[in-house]
Amino acid sequence: MAEILHVGERLQLRKADLSDLDYIMKLEYEPENLKFIVPFDRDFHTKLIGEGKAAMDIIVEERETGNSVGYLMINGLTTEAKEIEWTHVIIEKKGVGYGHEAMKLLKAWSFDDLKFHRAWMDCKDYNARALHLYESEGMVREGLIRETIITNGVYENLVILGILDREYQARKKQGLELPAK
Repeated sequence: MAEILHVGERLQLRKADLSDLDYIMKLEYEPENLKFIVPFDRDFHTKLIGEGKAAMDIIVEERETGNSVGYLMINGLTTEAKEIEWTHVIIEKKGVGYGHEAMKLLKAWSFDDLKFHRAWMDCKDYNARALHLYESEGMVREGLIRETIITNGVYENLVILGILDREYQARKKQGLELPAK
């Protein structure tokens, strides 16, 4: 039985299982997504799904149909500092608001359910669409790591973004987040 992590209006987050591996690999290696992420191989995800404690693969799916519409990878689930890293945020269905709802679900799960203090992520500095999404969802640019990864022989910069629990709670009071369950 699928472990549902958090439910929204149209979408829900559930813990990935081994039957999701093909979908995860498809999303990671799709050319439009691949230019913006550092992918992991099938063995990595198999181990993560089967044995992971500090990290987790999550499927974003439509509530009504159960169809998968995205994939998230989370790290830092066992940190003493209560700091969670959102490693991959890949939404397959673009332009219908699923990215915003998935981010709201991820924040609610991270802060309301798991009681984390801080969430953070990195994003390639030229991924304007993702940066717009993250910042519109309350993530704050905390820094830039210059020329830190190599993609196709080219050094690339990563923008570091974060949100604190109190910033998330302030957004909830303003009606910018999902209502409490």
